Amino acid sequence: MSNVMVGAYGPFSTQLSKEAKEAFAEGTERLAGVKYEPLAAASQVVSGTNYAFFCNANIVAPGSASYPAMVSIFKPLQGPAAITHIQKVSI
Repeated sequence: MSNVMVGAYGPFSTQLSKEAKEAFAEGTERLAGVKYEPLAAASQVVSGTNYAFFCNANIVAPGSASYPAMVSIFKPLQGPAAITHIQKVSI
């Protein structure tokens, strides 16, 4: 029996599923200025799927430092995935 609450996000995993990778690629394909590399993901099944990606973010400029960020993406049952929120993570 799983100990994940119904409607809640599952645990983060560094093993991204094929679906998570596809949603991330689709949701971030039009971003400019910052490149996000997903390191771990969690998902929540709703009418579609919400994904939370813990990422390494790099500003696309020489000498820029990387920083941690959370990227939230929603993949509806029909249609393309889209970013719903990006937040820099303070450590």
